[in-house]
Amino acid sequence: MTLAASSLTWISRKVSAKHCQQTLLAFFLAAFTISCDEQHQSQNVESKPKRSQTVTINNIEPRRDVAGKIIDAHDGCLQFFNGRFYLYGMAYGTNESSLALNCPFRVYSSPDLERWTYEGELLKDQPTGVYTRPSVVFNPHTHKYVLWYNWFPKLWNGQDAVATSDTPVGPFTIVNLNVPVFGSRPGDGSLFVDDDGTGYYIYTAIGEGYAVRVECLTPDYLGSAGKTSNVLAKGSEAPVLFRRNNLYYALCGPLCGDCLEGSTEQVLTATSPLGPYTPRSNINRSPENDAPIIPAQEAWVARIPMSGEPLFIWMADRWGSRPDGSKGHDFQFWSAPLKFSPDGDILPIENIGRWDITWAWSD
Repeated sequence: MTLAASSLTWISRKVSAKHCQQTLLAFFLAAFTISCDEQHQSQNVESKPKRSQTVTINNIEPRRDVAGKIIDAHDGCLQFFNGRFYLYGMAYGTNESSLALNCPFRVYSSPDLERWTYEGELLKDQPTGVYTRPSVVFNPHTHKYVLWYNWFPKLWNGQDAVATSDTPVGPFTIVNLNVPVFGSRPGDGSLFVDDDGTGYYIYTAIGEGYAVRVECLTPDYLGSAGKTSNVLAKGSEAPVLFRRNNLYYALCGPLCGDCLEGSTEQVLTATSPLGPYTPRSNINRSPENDAPIIPAQEAWVARIPMSGEPLFIWMADRWGSRPDGSKGHDFQFWSAPLKFSPDGDILPIENIGRWDITWAWSD
């Protein structure tokens, strides 16, 4: 196979969790083809073997669901549950600002990161307020799907709320509309589950000068366990946390509400989820002009499971990129798999328009 720029190929084994209703066992071969050519087209799926498929991650055209509608899911997360991908996010519709009242949380699902099915809204009868940053994880202890989100009954008196569901698509039942956390007036945040099943919440505390903290959760993920990190950064928002090998990566950017220019992205690492954290390089800052490489604000770092080392994809919202004036149609940039230096630094994000994934499997 001729590759346009560079490629990675490996075998991945995907096994359903114990809570699966059906046991799925498959072997995957994933070949990632990265192309900066805007005329590049993914390979014809029909020409591939029956159990092989090539899909294109497209950053220069709107993502659409199987009904042909532009996907409206921002500020959220991409998770892999029971052999299927789930994209959670805010649906902004025709609103002009992310501060519009009662924007709903939506979820889409896909078997391959290309064919997306709209599954519906997550919350029913939500109180009036400004909503942001839905984050969903599976709890292996309770076998519940847990949703944390930030909302403002009144700007800027932020509160964290938690809801649960028996399925990844909901509906989610609100458990607590004001979860106590260490930071004052919490802002946006996201969930992380470590390999041992311990849950963590990384978030911005507006009342502490937009300070970023990591907080350990109770075993049911419904509240704080009372253990928190020191302040990782100030004047920051949109934080995410993930683990690669034995290093924990916290990423956050400067305040960037609806910003057209995008934001740079600070990386910090630690050998424990609660730190202490050490600053690393900025992965979305151009050395030529000190501006963001990608004019987008971080939403998530997606973990793509493999039999060996998982892959990580940086996801960010490109505010103001919609061609039709509808905020819900703003594009979302999905990076090619992140590259890491031998000492653990994340290499700078590359502005790649399209790249391919070839999935192949056998029973």
